[in-house]
Amino acid sequence: MRTMPIKRAGLRQLRKDRKRQARNVRIRTELKTLRKKFQALLDGKQFDEAAAFLRTLIKKLDQAWTKGLLHRNAASRYTSRLTRQLAKRQTAR
Repeated sequence: MRTMPIKRAGLRQLRKDRKRQARNVRIRTELKTLRKKFQALLDGKQFDEAAAFLRTLIKKLDQAWTKGLLHRNAASRYTSRLTRQLAKRQTAR
């Protein structure tokens, strides 16, 4: 358990930290949900919808690493893997 800060500046910092944590959790959850939806589209063989959805997913990943939520290489790795999955499934039609 975290102890309460003594000074006012500490209280303000604690308030900011909690807001940032809530935002980060919300964005991470959204990214996870979007990746699952993309997988569902691939599993359902809806490749046109998956390609359009991939563009929005890549945009969200780029925003996440811009905000410091993901490392740049991690975002790039996710992008590469998702793009490869789509290409592999499309050629296997």
